[in-house]
Amino acid sequence: MAVCSLYFSAAMSHFTRFAFCLGLAALAGCSTYDRRLTSSSTQYLTPGGTVVTKPSNVGFTDTVSYWDGDGVAGSPAITIDLREQKAFFYKGGRLVGVSMISSGREGYSTPSGSFKITQKNKDHVSNLYGDYVDGAGNVVVANVGVNKDPRPAGTQFRGAPMPYFMRIHGGVGMHAGFLPGFPASHGCIRMPERMAQIFFANVSHGTPVRVVN
Repeated sequence: MAVCSLYFSAAMSHFTRFAFCLGLAALAGCSTYDRRLTSSSTQYLTPGGTVVTKPSNVGFTDTVSYWDGDGVAGSPAITIDLREQKAFFYKGGRLVGVSMISSGREGYSTPSGSFKITQKNKDHVSNLYGDYVDGAGNVVVANVGVNKDPRPAGTQFRGAPMPYFMRIHGGVGMHAGFLPGFPASHGCIRMPERMAQIFFANVSHGTPVRVVN
């Protein structure tokens, strides 16, 4: 699987870094969906074009997420705090679990408001975002949106996997996905896989979800 890991010297300009990343992305098919960074301190571009160094989620200790809800009675409810980048799970009004998240990046903001779980799909795949691949499954154009990126001849669209998907509003939902440490999605609420599994198992259709800024 291709990984967009960038290593730059301190003397390189932001423009050089940006051009270098674009070149790597074109050659390697870098995608922001489920690609995994392999270094614990990898430099990469934010959606705004700034090069930052953040720990990846490979070998990274998640000190935020936990679950104490097994055996606890009460109706489930979830609060998503976009400012804190955390999801809070309640049973009968009692906080029983917290998950770190990555919500929508600039231009793809996660909507705030009061919603409900309207769909659960363990093996959900996006029909809007993903990659254009050739007949052998090789990525030709990565990280595309079918409504804005033309499909090259001889390719087909392969949607981004969104395991343990819990839809709350339109195309937005909670699901397992890559967490770089800041808002990075197309509007969905990404969670560590183990927490997405737990949330998925403990919600049902109609479970209230409140998204706050």
